[in-house]
Amino acid sequence: MTQETFDGPVNEPKQDETPSTGTSQSVIIARDVLPEDLPIAPLFYRPMFPKMMGPVTVDNEELMKIIMAKAEDSAPIYLGLVFVKTPEGEPATGPTNPSAGDFHKVGVAAKVLQISPPHKTGPYQMLVQALERFEVVQMIAEKPVFRARVQYRFETEFENNEELKAYSVAIIEVIKELVQLNPLFKEGLSFLLEKINFQEPGALSDMSATMTTASGEELQEILETKSIRVRIEQALILLKRELEISKLKVQISKRIEERLSKQQREFFLKQQLKEIKKELGLSKDDAESEIDKFQKRIKKLELSEEAQERINDELEKLRLLEPASAEFNVTRAYLDWLTILPWGLYTEDNYDTKHASRILERDHYGLRDVKDHILELIAVGKLKGNLSGAIILLVGPPGVGKTSVGQSIARSLGRKFYRFSLGGMRDEAEIKGHRRTYIGALPGKFLQAMKTCKTANPLIMLDEIDKVGASFHGDPASALLEVLDPEQNKDFLDHYLDVRFDLSKVLFICTANQLETIPPPLLDRMELIRLAGYILEEKMEIARRHLLPKQLKIHGLTSKQVEFPRDVMREMIDGYAREAGVRGLENCIKKILRKSAKAIIEDNVPSVKVKKADLSKYLGRRMFSEERMFKIPRVGVVMGLAYTALGGATLYVEASPVPSKSAGFKQTGQLGQVMVESSEIAYTYIRSLFKNDKKAIDFFSRNLIHLHVPAGATPKDGPSAGITMACAIYSVVVDRPIIANATMTGELTLSGQVMPIGGVKEKVIAARRANARNVILPEENREDFERLDAHIKKNITPHFVSTFDEVLKIGFPAPALKNSKH
Repeated sequence: MTQETFDGPVNEPKQDETPSTGTSQSVIIARDVLPEDLPIAPLFYRPMFPKMMGPVTVDNEELMKIIMAKAEDSAPIYLGLVFVKTPEGEPATGPTNPSAGDFHKVGVAAKVLQISPPHKTGPYQMLVQALERFEVVQMIAEKPVFRARVQYRFETEFENNEELKAYSVAIIEVIKELVQLNPLFKEGLSFLLEKINFQEPGALSDMSATMTTASGEELQEILETKSIRVRIEQALILLKRELEISKLKVQISKRIEERLSKQQREFFLKQQLKEIKKELGLSKDDAESEIDKFQKRIKKLELSEEAQERINDELEKLRLLEPASAEFNVTRAYLDWLTILPWGLYTEDNYDTKHASRILERDHYGLRDVKDHILELIAVGKLKGNLSGAIILLVGPPGVGKTSVGQSIARSLGRKFYRFSLGGMRDEAEIKGHRRTYIGALPGKFLQAMKTCKTANPLIMLDEIDKVGASFHGDPASALLEVLDPEQNKDFLDHYLDVRFDLSKVLFICTANQLETIPPPLLDRMELIRLAGYILEEKMEIARRHLLPKQLKIHGLTSKQVEFPRDVMREMIDGYAREAGVRGLENCIKKILRKSAKAIIEDNVPSVKVKKADLSKYLGRRMFSEERMFKIPRVGVVMGLAYTALGGATLYVEASPVPSKSAGFKQTGQLGQVMVESSEIAYTYIRSLFKNDKKAIDFFSRNLIHLHVPAGATPKDGPSAGITMACAIYSVVVDRPIIANATMTGELTLSGQVMPIGGVKEKVIAARRANARNVILPEENREDFERLDAHIKKNITPHFVSTFDEVLKIGFPAPALKNSKH
């Protein structure tokens, strides 16, 4: 059984009247007509109060049978309405099947006034009049219906004093305020004014409490309260709380309405202003204004026939579309790209070779090959009238200045510079754009570069072209074939634009650390320029001219505050920055300047002079130790030269005999397949070299030769260490070390021929860094060595060989050939 709403009290016909103190109001005496034994109907939402009338629902069939039986006899029907307790964690409706212990102890006796027939199988609807409070003395039965013996709490005499009058007036005032804030309370106030006798504070407290949104348990507490003064005070508290909630609701509603009103007002004003301007001819609608903007752009461009036709078609389409449609925005974005690209707009190139030479010399030290190539390119452009078709690939280790060279070329030519990295790029759409059918589609990087530079002949630098990836999205390296082909890029077709754009006037400069990962068809389209690493003297000049002044400015210091003597710079480069590039050197300078700045501030010294003895304090332990193995020649140890992605490097090869019952050969040092094969060729060739020497044959038969290349954690591969490994094995056999200060590189064949190798410049620079004066090179690399700058070849004695016999004559004196090891 559930209670729904309460409308107000209905006066029972008078049976007896007893005048109360200080008032002429009559009181109903119901003790003679209300039974002490009542069937109990549960209330789940809120309790009812005396003198209230309202509908309730009954879904207990047994209880309805009792009620309907009395109704047929035309006898008065009385029920006990008791609120069911709401346990913690349970919904506000209470338990669905209450027991006797789930009822509160205080309820109201009610008279059934009207019964409505149920709708199909639904519960019965009844209109009841609550009469008096009662207290449950004992639950007589639970089945088939709840029945209880009750004791009534009649209010036969009403207290009336000044305090209760004050409470009554306060309640009325609060209700009046509530009516102003919430019109829903207006009906309740009207009922109070018409039906409630203000000389009855108990009835006033009951009625006012039911007008609030308080919970059922809070209302039950008021119902159970005997003292009228306490009861009316509790009702006043609930009303006050209701008043605060209503005020807060009004504030929230007011803020929202103000915000909405402001937005609506601005919207209407903007719409009116737009219409007024339109009538006066001062403005146009969205479509017309966009079309005017595109047409103004077109006047400044030299469009191709294909582009002009596509733009005209799209403009006609835009005129027919509604601005609110999604297709309008797609077409507008497409036209925006079509008209913002620099069709036929070019910057004028500066072909002054002297001007270009000054910029290149100012920005870079060394790099003579690169500078000469750029100046030759500019000279050709001056004769030809343009630099179209030039695609340059700068290959070299990190930190040698590949990117900065591209920026210097752009400045010398007077072209706009745009750079983006291809490293890790796996999506073909990054190059050729997305098709317009996709949401958020954009052109590729090259057309974005055209838009940014606002010219059709910028210098575009493609960094890290050797690190382009491939995935299920496509192969960007294959997409670059069209871009970097002078015969194709004049009609470059981007998927988004779908109109051919001329990229033939663009000067492309690509950078890479190695060539092995660049696809051959792509490499074939580019002109290769190698940037080798720097030797110590070059690094010192670069540090003095560029790195140190730049970092002094960044750190807020001057050359007077921090002094870097040349011997300190030399020691720092030799011990901490031997890599091919200068990034490691620049990082070392940063560390020293930071510590110097701290010393100037904390120690309050005017300047700091960096000393060699202080380098370990500034930079920690020396990273590159002296080459002790090289300084003291040892049997079976030979230094070779290698070329890596980081530039040239020295590579030691060690060989050692291990007594064994049979001949054998093993290699360690994480060697690649090609290097393993080279070592086996070297071992086979040395054995064949001593095929007529019985002592050497006996040595091989009783020893396993173990070949090791130090730095075992670093993978190594390539054929150029062939003669180095052969010399190490030969040194073990003859029991003699190679001559001092010698290093070598070259591929060895089974017949003893020395084949040419690559990276001569990088390897010679590595030899200089290691202070190796005697460098053995293949004869076919003589021309590569002679092309090197004089300062790189300084103090280097080259030895060019065609066969391994020539290597032995240089590395091992003639007497060594007679002293084979037993």
